[in-house]
Amino acid sequence: MIRSIGRALLAPALLCAQIAGAEAVYDSQAHAFRVVTLARGLDHPWGLAFLPDGRFLVTERPGRLRLIGPEGTLDPQPIDGVPPVAAYGQGGLLDVALHPRFAENRLVYLSYSARGDGGIGTEVARGRLNGHRLENVEVIFRQTPKSGGGRHFGSRLVFDQQGHLYVTLGDRGEMERAQRLDDLAGKIVRLTEDGRVPQDNPFVGRSGARPEIYSLGNRNVQGAALHPRTGELWTHEHGPQGGDEVNVIRAGVNYGWPVITYGVEYGIGTRIGEGTHKPGMAQPLHYWVPSIAPSGMAFYIGDKFPRWREDVFVGALKDQSLVRLRLQGERVVEEERLLKGGLGRIRDVRTGPDGYLYVLTDARNGILARLEPAGR
Repeated sequence: MIRSIGRALLAPALLCAQIAGAEAVYDSQAHAFRVVTLARGLDHPWGLAFLPDGRFLVTERPGRLRLIGPEGTLDPQPIDGVPPVAAYGQGGLLDVALHPRFAENRLVYLSYSARGDGGIGTEVARGRLNGHRLENVEVIFRQTPKSGGGRHFGSRLVFDQQGHLYVTLGDRGEMERAQRLDDLAGKIVRLTEDGRVPQDNPFVGRSGARPEIYSLGNRNVQGAALHPRTGELWTHEHGPQGGDEVNVIRAGVNYGWPVITYGVEYGIGTRIGEGTHKPGMAQPLHYWVPSIAPSGMAFYIGDKFPRWREDVFVGALKDQSLVRLRLQGERVVEEERLLKGGLGRIRDVRTGPDGYLYVLTDARNGILARLEPAGR
């Protein structure tokens, strides 16, 4: 486990930006790169998916699903058929994922906050993309119980190599719910592609436990990605005031929130829970004090930046940077912060099928941008 405290322990970012035409060129520890803005005018974009024909699907938190052409043209017509979204507080239309056999079935999955009995909660729906419309839309998952408040909805969607769907769920600002097995808040759930419960989920058949649960003690996971070699699910989650975490998610493991954390109460700085360690609760692989407010996560698996191969990239909202983590097995051995203040709040990061890195910025006039080698 590596701890990050401020900038003093960081590997130097070397963010010496130069202007090449209208594009800034950045010198990182391993590669010089430029940032190319593909599309502007996105309203708080949240999630990104790559269509086989080179177009992009982007969610906007107020509730719109947008199409962007391969060269960055934003289609003015949002996609119809998106389920009703409760765009409240941190909630709204959140992640988007394609079915692993999208080329055959055209299925698109969306996570979003929705109203229901008791308040608001995260839901997942899927529909078949046909032109500018989602058809045959069905809700396949509802977080329950629903509750008031506008905080901590999660939510990332990841398919594993067996076709299971992982959905990350926040604690909804009610921290004690993360430890309750009869409550889906503060959990990661694992489903089949149509929302059923896999029979090998860790709590299937346990009295008083929700069978959807795969892990518990997760505060608010807004970044998740499969390791390219092991196939395991890696995540990061927001801590309170400090204590953002990187974890490998394994069946039935308790990740500790709010019993253990490296963060403290907002403003007053008092301890939360019982400390930083407790038997039976997992330690993070990496954590940040102070918080960077991580969002979006990707392993780099392309060929455009060979010295970044299998590094983890994390967007940072508060820190307004793109964080690169170099791994040795399950140890973080190096950290570098890129684009510090250059783009603003980075909400999502993905490796594209073309080998470039793509980022979304969280703003009323948000952008889709691409990182390309600078060639020097």
